[in-house]
Amino acid sequence: MASWLGGLGSGLGQSLGQVGDSLSSLTGQISSFTKDILLEGAEEVGDAATELHVSNSRLREIESINAAQKLENDRLKKVCSDLEEKHEAAELQIKQLSIEYRNQLQQKEVEISHLKARQNALQEQLQKVQTAAQTAQLGAGVLPAATASASYVPEVRHSSGFEGDDMDFGDIIWSQQEINRLSNEVSRLESEVDHWKQIAVSSKVQGTNDAEQSEVCKLQNVVKELKQNLSQEIDEHQHELSVLQDAHRQKLVELSRRHREELREYEERIEELENRLQQDGVSTDAMDDPKITEQKKKAQSPDGGQVEELRVVKDLEDEIRKLNHQLSSAKAENKNLLKEQEFAKLEKIQIAQDYEKLKSGFDALQRSVAEQDALLKEQKQPQSKTSLPQDVVSLQQALLEAENEIARLSSLNQGLEKELTSAQHKHENILSPNTEDQNSEINQLRQDLERKEHELDESIAERETLIAELEELDKQNQEATQHMITLKEQLSKQHTETDSIIKQLKLDIDCERKKVSELETEKMEAIKELDSQKEKLSHCSYALNDLHITKQQLQDNIKDLQEQLRKAHECNSQSKKEIEELQQRLKEREEELRVSLSKLTEKSNEESNHTCQDLILKDREVEIAKLQNDVSENKRINEDLQKSLSNLRIENGKLMAAIEELKQELSDAISEKKKVHLEKDTLVEALKMEKRQLESELNETEKRLLEQARNYEKTIEDLSKARSMDTSALQLEHERLVKLHQEKDFKLAELKKSIEQMELDHQETKEMLTTSLGGQKQLTDLIKEKEVFIEKYKNQALQAKQELEEYMKVSKKQDVLKQNLEEKDRSLAVMKEENNHLKEEIERLKDQQSRSTPVVEPKTLDIIIELESEVTQLKVIKSNLEEEIKVHKKTIEDQNQATVKLQQSLQEQRKEIDESKLQCQQMNVTHERLFLEKDEEIKNLQKTIEQIKTQLHKERQIIQTDASDLFQETKVQTLNGENGNEKHDLSKAEIERLVKGIKEREMEIKLLNEKNVSLSQQIDQLSKDEVGKLTRIIQEKDLEIQALNARVSSASYRQDVLSLQQQLQAYVLEREQVLAVLSEKTRENSQLKTEYRNIMDMVAAKEAALVRLQEENRRLSNRSENSSQEMSRETIQNLSRIIREKDIEIDALSQKCQTLLTVLQTSSTGADNGAGGVNSNQFEELLQERDKLKQQVKKMEEWKQQVITTVQNMQHESAHLQEELHRLQAQISVESDSTSRLQVDYNGLIQSYEQNEKKLKSFSQELAQVQHSIGQLYSTKDLLLSKLDLVTPSVATAATVSQHSGVQCSPPEALSEESKLLQNELEQLKKKLQEKDSTIRILQENNQRLSDSVATASEIERKSQEGTESEMRQIKEKHDVLQKSLREKDILIKSKSDQLLSVSENLSNKENENELLKQAVTNLKERNLILEMDIRKLKEENEKIVARCREKETEFRALQETNMQFSMMLKEKEFESHSMKEKALAFEKLLKDKEQGKTGELNQLLNEVKSMQEKAVTFQQERDQVMVALKQKQMESSALQSEVQHLHEKEQRLNQELERLRNHLLEMEDSYTREALAAEDREVKLRKKVLILEEKLASSSTAVENASHQASLQVESLQEQLNLVSKQRDETMLQLTISQDQVKQYALSLANLQMVLEQFQQEEKAMYSAELERHQKQSAEWKKKAENLEEKVVSLQESLEEANAALDAASRLTEQLDIKEEQIEELKKEGEVRREMLEDMQNKLMNLMNSTEGKVDKLLMRNLFIGHFHTPKNKRLEVLRLMGSILGLKKEELDQLLSEEQRGVTRWVTGWLGGGAGSKSVPSTPLRPTHQNIFNSSFSELFVKFLETESSPSLPPPKLSVHHMKPLGAAGTGKTSSTPPNSQMQDSPVSGMGRRPDANPFLAPRSAAVPLITPASSSGHLLMKPISDALPTFTPLPVSPDASAGAVLKDLLKQ
Repeated sequence: MASWLGGLGSGLGQSLGQVGDSLSSLTGQISSFTKDILLEGAEEVGDAATELHVSNSRLREIESINAAQKLENDRLKKVCSDLEEKHEAAELQIKQLSIEYRNQLQQKEVEISHLKARQNALQEQLQKVQTAAQTAQLGAGVLPAATASASYVPEVRHSSGFEGDDMDFGDIIWSQQEINRLSNEVSRLESEVDHWKQIAVSSKVQGTNDAEQSEVCKLQNVVKELKQNLSQEIDEHQHELSVLQDAHRQKLVELSRRHREELREYEERIEELENRLQQDGVSTDAMDDPKITEQKKKAQSPDGGQVEELRVVKDLEDEIRKLNHQLSSAKAENKNLLKEQEFAKLEKIQIAQDYEKLKSGFDALQRSVAEQDALLKEQKQPQSKTSLPQDVVSLQQALLEAENEIARLSSLNQGLEKELTSAQHKHENILSPNTEDQNSEINQLRQDLERKEHELDESIAERETLIAELEELDKQNQEATQHMITLKEQLSKQHTETDSIIKQLKLDIDCERKKVSELETEKMEAIKELDSQKEKLSHCSYALNDLHITKQQLQDNIKDLQEQLRKAHECNSQSKKEIEELQQRLKEREEELRVSLSKLTEKSNEESNHTCQDLILKDREVEIAKLQNDVSENKRINEDLQKSLSNLRIENGKLMAAIEELKQELSDAISEKKKVHLEKDTLVEALKMEKRQLESELNETEKRLLEQARNYEKTIEDLSKARSMDTSALQLEHERLVKLHQEKDFKLAELKKSIEQMELDHQETKEMLTTSLGGQKQLTDLIKEKEVFIEKYKNQALQAKQELEEYMKVSKKQDVLKQNLEEKDRSLAVMKEENNHLKEEIERLKDQQSRSTPVVEPKTLDIIIELESEVTQLKVIKSNLEEEIKVHKKTIEDQNQATVKLQQSLQEQRKEIDESKLQCQQMNVTHERLFLEKDEEIKNLQKTIEQIKTQLHKERQIIQTDASDLFQETKVQTLNGENGNEKHDLSKAEIERLVKGIKEREMEIKLLNEKNVSLSQQIDQLSKDEVGKLTRIIQEKDLEIQALNARVSSASYRQDVLSLQQQLQAYVLEREQVLAVLSEKTRENSQLKTEYRNIMDMVAAKEAALVRLQEENRRLSNRSENSSQEMSRETIQNLSRIIREKDIEIDALSQKCQTLLTVLQTSSTGADNGAGGVNSNQFEELLQERDKLKQQVKKMEEWKQQVITTVQNMQHESAHLQEELHRLQAQISVESDSTSRLQVDYNGLIQSYEQNEKKLKSFSQELAQVQHSIGQLYSTKDLLLSKLDLVTPSVATAATVSQHSGVQCSPPEALSEESKLLQNELEQLKKKLQEKDSTIRILQENNQRLSDSVATASEIERKSQEGTESEMRQIKEKHDVLQKSLREKDILIKSKSDQLLSVSENLSNKENENELLKQAVTNLKERNLILEMDIRKLKEENEKIVARCREKETEFRALQETNMQFSMMLKEKEFESHSMKEKALAFEKLLKDKEQGKTGELNQLLNEVKSMQEKAVTFQQERDQVMVALKQKQMESSALQSEVQHLHEKEQRLNQELERLRNHLLEMEDSYTREALAAEDREVKLRKKVLILEEKLASSSTAVENASHQASLQVESLQEQLNLVSKQRDETMLQLTISQDQVKQYALSLANLQMVLEQFQQEEKAMYSAELERHQKQSAEWKKKAENLEEKVVSLQESLEEANAALDAASRLTEQLDIKEEQIEELKKEGEVRREMLEDMQNKLMNLMNSTEGKVDKLLMRNLFIGHFHTPKNKRLEVLRLMGSILGLKKEELDQLLSEEQRGVTRWVTGWLGGGAGSKSVPSTPLRPTHQNIFNSSFSELFVKFLETESSPSLPPPKLSVHHMKPLGAAGTGKTSSTPPNSQMQDSPVSGMGRRPDANPFLAPRSAAVPLITPASSSGHLLMKPISDALPTFTPLPVSPDASAGAVLKDLLKQ
């Protein structure tokens, strides 16, 4: 409001300033008229026809300019629409991004909740571990070391791999903005070029002038400057770019350095953790070893007979093994905890990465918000507050919350780590003490084991329940997010609708602004021209003295009109501001539509007022007085509008309170919104109509001004001619010119009428043009639709390209798979060979077992069974591989078929793609780079995955082969040992056999070593993690071999346990495999579904495109056939008819000519014979025919005139109708005003009604309260009355008696007695009440005591009951817990079985679904192919139709050319007929002359006819040439039009391609996100697999421990076989050497693996550094953008503050101006009073002077005077002394005067004559008796001097400006009253020009010439003071200083 009022104030100030400026610029406008006259002097000719020609040419020029401006307008509108579309696209993109970021936030919140839950679980587990540790401390001696530190998992950054996408998207947006800006600049430059071209053409038409050449030069200079500026700007931009790139590089380097440091820290930490793990393992081994050594010592020490001690030792060992097993389970639990902790860490890292992504997204949002703010500030909308900043604030809050939660989680994780480390330390402390009291500790440990098993079962159950709950929570969360997304989409749709409305309003505002700017530019040009022509006016202004008054009047009128126009513009600007405010309101509140409606109605009122003002402008010359009144009324209306605006703002505040109620009525508001849209459209149309009217009125005013200018020019020329001639000649010429002037006025009136007719014709032509434009629009629409189809085809081509790329990728994958298959085939062959070897060895072993004792048989059988199981496993693997190969082959075949089909489609589509390639190359280059990078990354990942798979297979094979070989070795060893034990008595021959067998085994071992070397080379290629796993597996296998050796001596129950464990593991593996298969199937299912949907979408799109194409083809064919046939038929028929008519006419004329010739010949031959009668008859017939023809011609002319009159009447009627229309519009505006007022009143009534209702409610509430209080009073009254009735029946009887007695007494006495009785009764009642109250209190106290006692008793009882109940509850809870545990176990068993069943069912269902989907896909593919065939056919048809169209166009052109030829022929025929007619007339004349006997003239006529024919021929030739030139011009114009259309089409194509590329980008981003999600899923699956493998490891470790138990049992047997060992020492030494070689080989393989690991780490580092650099670049860019935006915001705020300050200053200045004006008016009044006083005083002075003049002794003075001059010069001093003595002067004074000599005399004389330097006044002061001077110089000389001073001009001619003028008397007097104010000077007719005319001193009044006395003499006598301005003066005649005195006298004579 304040800003609006400030704007109003500034506008008033400007208008007040413009009043002065307009008064000063009057002379400039006059000079513009004179310039026009001078310029158009060459064109003006005395004839009216030439003037008409000039005016027509002017009209054409104006029309051409108007057309050019309209074209520019249209182009600018198109540009605006394009920009708005781009803006909308950018906004949509920003919205999508914000929605994505919000979704991500929600996901992160869910993840945080999950992490919290997991953390709680971890804490509970930690507590359990601590309790276990405390219990374990009691029996620490026996336990071996069981600590295992957490193996630190290296940090895996699985950020989606597409982090560059954000940066790429930002770059694209920036590039789009740059492109838009450059395109805008290009369009602007093109418009300027067109404008200047038009100016050049118009200058060629008008004839080049010197002024225009100078303008051209100026423009060229401007163009050069602009070019220089452009080049400078480009250089600056490049420099900035380079600077930004340098900064970016530096930041990248810093980030990479930091990243490397972090990596080093992580590596160090990993190494530390690994060291800890190794130390823990070493410590456990160290604990185990001493026990075994002690037992060995104990075993060695006793003799062979001490069997009992050995048994005790065995029992102890068994117990130790059990303890070790328990410890290992505890270790496994510890490891699981550590893994969970690592997973928590990983998730924390993920959260941090997501947070970084969110930050980047938030930065992007901030940038978009800042851009929108900048746009809004550019549009001068400081109050606009969009919804985006609110979203940003909410996102910021959410981010802050996420950060806090992450920090809290990290702190909790640190706490957990500390607790874990403390637990580990406790474990180490526990394991350190010595082993004592083993039996008691073993018992304790057994109890602990049982307890731990129980806890494990409980934890498993809890975990499953938690997983189920988690799944439910996830589902709920997904549903909630979907709901939120739908809500957001609805909101976004509403937002887009409002945005579209706002954009329409913005467009209208921009159009209005452009028009205003154009008007301002025109005004500025006019002002410049005025300034340049002021100098020319100064020369001509002296001769225009008579016309000044009339000119000034007209100029005042023009100024008033200009002021009104300015006011109208200001009103427009105010309305624009209000519209901007409305736009802001629309954005903020959609519910306040009613308020916006009322504002719109008010705006329409304002615009109707403007229309009223415009109507008044039409009749401005007649109604100048009315206009002034209207201006005042407009001011009042403006004030009313301001008041209404303030009222509306108050209502707005009220409505803000009612918004909550309006929320319920939103549905109604939507329907009303549509109506509002319609009303807005109507308003916009009305505004456009008013704009057109304004433009037409402006054109009319311009024409009138031109006419006036011509009149003035003529008058000026007349006057200039008059100035050069003498006075007598001037008067005659003046009279003649006046007559001419009147004649020209009449002619001008006629011309005006003709111009009006021309305008009407022009309007008709305009209507025709509009109809033709409609046709063109339809054609353009058709072309646009075709372009849309072309774009669709291009999109299809691109999609085909993408599919091809996908197929190429698939083919590459297939190649890789083939290679893998080949490798697997090779490995299979190797496996088969190994199997054969194994079978042979098994046969040998069987032979040996048959030879050996029956004790050995069960061991060998077990070994054989295991080997067979391994063989079966290998066969299963082989079958699986073969199935996979078959599947791959099938897929390869399918893909080959698909590729063939694609190649066929490609060949067809390549033609189309080649056309589009040229346009898209530049864009594709950048995209292809990105795609290549991404593809390479994907391929690398795939290759790595495949390598890992192949390596896993190889590992399995290697492990199996190694196991088989090692089994064989061990078997040999064990057999040999057993044989040695049992057969001491064997012979040496048997021993030699054994030695040979051992040697053979050694050879086999060497072969195996060679195989190991080859395998180690293959292992070198594996990664670090896999090598670690392989080493562990090898160790486990070695332990298993030892276990198998030991199994021979183990008991049978252990074998049963092991078999059960193996079955369990097998079941677990089966379940895992089934789950994996299920997950794969689900993934395939989802992929197939997505493919199915995509294909369906494609099919639907293609079908729609087909339908459209068919419809278009039909339309095109129908149109082309109909249009071409109809046009060609009509044209041919018309032409043939015209030609026939002309041929008939020509034949008739030729026949006439032939008859005439024959008549002539007969007359010439038969002239002598005298046959004249026949000739005369023929002539009469011919004459009759001629008369008939003339009559027909006359009739035709009459008919033509009638038609013209009817057309004129129609035009007049249309004018009348237009006037009526205007009246109706005015009435409508008045009615709309009244309706708006009624609406306002209605709203006010509604508000008052609501207020009254509220008041009524409040009154009703008060009434209810009052009634309630009355009811209470009544109840109290009733109570009192009842009490009175109870207590005092006797009193009542007494009262009745007293009443009876009182009735008899006098009234006053009765009253007193009654009152006394009542008082007594009241006192009694009070006493009774007090007594009753006391009794009630006593009873209440008793009640309270009783209640207290009862309460205490009840509390005691309750306490006892509660105690019993609590005991019962505890018992029940225990019972429930036991029952629950039982039920849970049952449920667990059932759930496991159900899960197995459900999994199998799911598998079958999924397979069925997959098959169905595959069938659907194949069907869809077939349909797609059919559709593609249809499309091809349609394309061919389309091409045929296009060809037909082209043929039709060529035919049409040919027909046009033939038409032109026919028309040419017609014209020639017409010309021939005309010439024949002329010949006939000539012959008729000749015949008549022949009759009269004038044969000589016949020859002359014939000659004339010949000459005419020649002329006609020449004319025909010229006409043909002109027609040819015209055709060429038309062809050129058509070519230009076609080029223009082509350019337009190109622009549209480019825009469409831009949109397509945007869509493509979005699709690519979506695909990348999907791929990233898929990759994450894969990672999850791989992690699951890793967990499964770790579980397997744990199980194998338990097996190893069992094997170690068995090994300890074999110690006894080993002691017995010590003798054999001594013999076999040599063999063992050999084996040792072999094993050492193996160790060396393993060391080499380890070194190789380390090398590979280092390379892998380096690659990872490089990857990390690249990603870090990318992140750094992004962050740097975002920071820079943020800083720039902040700087922009600061600058904009500063500019806003400056603007506000300027507005405040303007308002203050206006206030000061008002005060000054009031002061000026007061001073004027004072000045008038003072002037009256001065006039009175001057009259008195004049009377006094007249009275004193008569008192001088004239005779004496004359004698003295004459005597002075008659005396000679030597004796004049004596005469002077004589005069002094007569006048009574003293001698001293005389001497002084004489000493001064001439100076004194001159002073006296000059003072006497009034001719000194100080004063030059005409009236002379009389001599005083004090002035007794003697003559010193001659009187004649003094008189001559006086004349010279008076004749010479006292002052130089003053400058022509208001600022240089000083008011008279300002120097002389210091009073303010003597200075007339500026306003007075401007009001006078002469000074209105802003300058004082040059005054001649002879003719000027006294006041104008010079003051009477110098300022020094201000304190002198009244008579010596200067005469003031108040004295009467007459207006001076402005005469040039060059003019002579004679000229001045002549001017005076004229007057």
